Amino acid sequence: MSMQIVQMLLIVVILLSVMVEIKTGGVGVGAILGLVAAGIFWGSSYWIGAASLLQVGLFILGLLFIIVEILTPTIGLIGALGVGLMIYSMVLAMGGDIYGIYFLLGALVISIIIFILILKKLPSSKLWNKVILTKAATKDAGYSASLDYQQYLGAEGLVVSELRPAGCVEINHQRVDVVSNGEYIPKGTKVKVIHVEGVRIVVQAIDF
Repeated sequence: MSMQIVQMLLIVVILLSVMVEIKTGGVGVGAILGLVAAGIFWGSSYWIGAASLLQVGLFILGLLFIIVEILTPTIGLIGALGVGLMIYSMVLAMGGDIYGIYFLLGALVISIIIFILILKKLPSSKLWNKVILTKAATKDAGYSASLDYQQYLGAEGLVVSELRPAGCVEINHQRVDVVSNGEYIPKGTKVKVIHVEGVRIVVQAIDF
């Protein structure tokens, strides 16, 4: 039973890292911690004979699907399939019985609670905006509520959360969700809006 509790805590880290990466659309500390937790989870499970190579393969396949979804956001089906494969493989690794499901549900609840507590501090990626369908940002939070994003074309701003490639830029004292052309742009860099398509705002760093 104690082994399952340790596994549940590792799953909390794994699930939380997936949520954070979907929200931010980049590979950061959360992704690294998630990969370390996944390595410990599967390594220990395989060592004691609780996991098979097939289960490990399903988990890796699910992880690859999520990475593809983050890098090339579609309608979310690939990402959802990836999450499903990861959860299924972890249930199997925890015994594949009702207790394994209970521990996984417990891990999911804990990870969701932690994610909600840090949600507002994380930048939003294009994939996240597709997942929630609507923008939750408000004027009180410093975000623009205007739907006419063409107003930002040619405007300059300052990166307030690093772009990898999605992140947040402050333009005219308003926080706006943007993406770069694929390159990493660190916090504090001055950027210019070079393209606007619907709600997609593309920026590039300004060279001095």
